[in-house]
Amino acid sequence: MDLDGSPGEGHERVEVGERPRPRVNLKALFGLQPGAWAWTTAVKAALSMSLSFALAAWLFGPEVGTLAALGSMTVLYEKKTPYAYRSAALALVGLGFVASVAFGSLAAALAPWAPVISIGLTAGIATWVCAAWRVDKPGPLFFVLVGAISTIAPGGLADVPLHAVVAAFGAAIGWSVSMSGAPVRARHPEYRAVAGAYRQLASLLRSVGTSDLDHAQHEASVAVAEAWRIVLLAQTRGYRTTPEAARLRSLLRWVSDIHLATTQVCMARPKPLPEKAADFAERMARAVADPALAPDPEELDDLRRGLRPRSLEARLYGLLARAAQSARRASHEDDEQADVLHDERYPALWDSLRSSLGPDSLVRPTALRMWITVTAAGAFSLLMGLDHYYWVGITTTAVLQGGNVVLTMNRSLQRSLGTLVGVFVGAALIATHPPLLLVIVLAGTFQGLTQLVVGRNFFYASVLVTPMALLLAGTAAPDPVTDLAGSRVIDTVVGSAFGLLGALVLWRRTSATRLPQAITSVLRIARECTTAVLDQDVEIGPERRYRLRRDMRAALVNLRGVYDSAIGDVPRAASTLPLWPVVVATQRTGYLALAALARDKPEAAGIITLQRVDLAFRELISSMEERRTPRMGAVPRLPAYPRLNMELRALSNAMTSAVAQDERAARQEAERRAQRERRRAQKDVDADL
Repeated sequence: MDLDGSPGEGHERVEVGERPRPRVNLKALFGLQPGAWAWTTAVKAALSMSLSFALAAWLFGPEVGTLAALGSMTVLYEKKTPYAYRSAALALVGLGFVASVAFGSLAAALAPWAPVISIGLTAGIATWVCAAWRVDKPGPLFFVLVGAISTIAPGGLADVPLHAVVAAFGAAIGWSVSMSGAPVRARHPEYRAVAGAYRQLASLLRSVGTSDLDHAQHEASVAVAEAWRIVLLAQTRGYRTTPEAARLRSLLRWVSDIHLATTQVCMARPKPLPEKAADFAERMARAVADPALAPDPEELDDLRRGLRPRSLEARLYGLLARAAQSARRASHEDDEQADVLHDERYPALWDSLRSSLGPDSLVRPTALRMWITVTAAGAFSLLMGLDHYYWVGITTTAVLQGGNVVLTMNRSLQRSLGTLVGVFVGAALIATHPPLLLVIVLAGTFQGLTQLVVGRNFFYASVLVTPMALLLAGTAAPDPVTDLAGSRVIDTVVGSAFGLLGALVLWRRTSATRLPQAITSVLRIARECTTAVLDQDVEIGPERRYRLRRDMRAALVNLRGVYDSAIGDVPRAASTLPLWPVVVATQRTGYLALAALARDKPEAAGIITLQRVDLAFRELISSMEERRTPRMGAVPRLPAYPRLNMELRALSNAMTSAVAQDERAARQEAERRAQRERRRAQKDVDADL
């Protein structure tokens, strides 16, 4: 019996969606990205800055009080993580802010050129640590901001401890505001993450049979992986044995299994699913926090009517119904889906830092690019006599956070144009000589508005953050408003130019060169998953199954991230564009291996078939590593997993096509080079005559 087919449908391959196309255009510069407005973050940011600025100005004076306002930006970090983990993580962020302030203040007291070194090192180290420890946005930006502003704080060498204490004071206030929701909504981050996975599942169900399938598959996988991370971080000793924790783990495992079942349906079904299935998943998202809102499993009976019991759609609807039953249950003591996670709660911080420096990591070149570019920008500004050279380093850091060249160019233009508009607003406010209380209120308001829109568009965020920065800088080191506004425009243009130059010159093809490695990483784990499922002599235990699924999902998410970064490189590597069909086939192979691994009783294969499948994977991996055409024989037929067989053949064909395009591009480049040599030789002959 064909377990992967659907009634009346053949074994045609689902069409590959259009590849991502990052561009520099008006929509990218001024249009709003999809997503929600960050109201909660905006309110917390405004409250944290206003409160810390006011208290520090009262206790220590307004000039030094700006350091507390900057230290309060700890509230912008770890917004999605559980409160137990957040408390420790924000403490580390606060210590990082204090270290940045102390380093910058010390450098300013030593020599005029020392702040350039301190700002560059802060940018590089913060980029490295944030990337290695998976610190979410805003990443290294505010470490650089507080370190740079501290270089203009009044005082000398003896005032460095005071500056550090004031920054710690502000960081403590930011920590308190961020943790303020713990007493009333202690488990809100975990519920929000699992509910987000169900919402992305609903989007994936709506994408079945459409050209958005592969993109929706990736977004759903990212949401599920993030939910696993958040729930894992929440498993504290006193909480993980509670009924609430068991219910949440159960719902998370259900959405993970349903996602993989949907993967099989996506590969086999060329037409959309009934809208009722996606609506059911949307209602499951609301039921995560409130069991009373769980939909009735019997609502899916109409969809299941007429389907073969072992068809993919029937299995998908059955899993949705069982998930709804689980959501309605008060007790999960006997629920296998609620077992304790087979993983460590906290990541090994030192191991993360060490592995991030490996040759295959993107973290090392990214951190080096940030350090070199920010230092060079500051040195150039100091050499040219720019009075507020610290702002050049801040701008360069913000621009380089775009990642690839296209996104960096977008952010460079957005930053420059936004700052130009924001300077007029800030200069107009400063020109009125507002009292300190109004400065505090305005700074907090602009900070909140910035956080409200920064996730939707960087241009509007730059317009709003510039007046806030002018108010803080003008309070820390009062200058004539015309000098402050004029230098801010010049510094922003210089910083944006250096950020773009750094993206173009330093390690510009890092992602492109690592794309084949990301593909082979997925294939290696997919091979391990597939051979484990097909081998009749191997029994996959719960812990190994969990680790294989975790590693496979992480490799798939990483593959798409590397590709999205690689296609934004300019000039783009000739080998990147033809690899989109290869990336899609690799993703689908990985997801199908995951789906096979998720079956309760996977169907094994014979020894000869197992060896041939293993050989096919090995040949595909070797072909990608050596950038050659795969020399594959007939891929064995897998009656229980026909879609896997199909994607392996599609992957082989896509690799063959990509290699052919590479060879054609190489021949064309050789011909152009030969023509240039002939023209140069002819010019030499003409000159001799």
